[in-house]
Amino acid sequence: MLKNRLIPVVILNDNNVVQSVNFKHTNVIGNAITAVDFFNSWAVDEIIVLDVSRTKRKRDDFPKIVEGLSKRCFVPLSVGGWIENNEDINNLLRLGADKVIINTQGITNPDFIKTASKRFGRQCIVSSIDVKKNEKLEYEVFADRGRKATGLNPVDWAIECEKLGCGEIFLTSIDYEGMRNGYDIELLKEITGSVDIPVIAFGGVDKWEHLVAGIKEGNANAVSAANIFHYTEHSTFHAKKFLTDAGLDVRKPDFYEVPTPRNPKYEEIF
Repeated sequence: MLKNRLIPVVILNDNNVVQSVNFKHTNVIGNAITAVDFFNSWAVDEIIVLDVSRTKRKRDDFPKIVEGLSKRCFVPLSVGGWIENNEDINNLLRLGADKVIINTQGITNPDFIKTASKRFGRQCIVSSIDVKKNEKLEYEVFADRGRKATGLNPVDWAIECEKLGCGEIFLTSIDYEGMRNGYDIELLKEITGSVDIPVIAFGGVDKWEHLVAGIKEGNANAVSAANIFHYTEHSTFHAKKFLTDAGLDVRKPDFYEVPTPRNPKYEEIF
């Protein structure tokens, strides 16, 4: 049986780490190198880096950022943002990413998920599903960072993503993201109860109890968060310990024997 995983999420906008609330990117809170350095040293199981930059010039920087981060990252690194074809995937994997996260392009062209999983292996293809309630108060999948309604039912789309060959689902509740009320457990249960592949929960964590609820109540295979991990020193270590104390099957929250660079050379990446 797979162990439950703890995954910090780093959201990049114009090369800066930002806080995000309902997919609106507010405060700049740091840089990716520092974030990855600390997460890498404090008991996390994976790291997710998402690029939400809107300008093409900044988006073009992302592969170089991934290459720099991969050299400092000693846990699996998943990356997403503006991945449009197999060449993009091949480039990111070649530069050091372990998994790629596909969202809008997979919705626009579902065959993309199928061809990517066949070429690169389903173990490195993650389907990102962003969900919020529409005007009818029904769950609906949204694309383009929550800007575009798709008409897709989240459960149906999750099942289809599994059939197409993705290895995991990264599930975000847009309504809950950044609101500090915990995961949308109802949505999470619907998705985890409909697919056999792992589901990563994201959106809404404000305390460690929310992580426990995501696993115990929502049946998530992995729990992730962004904002909370940027404001509490060594927070991922304490989160992992809390999960362990709650009786969950997670990897021991011991320190890694990995030095944390104090003077990262930003010019090597940017």
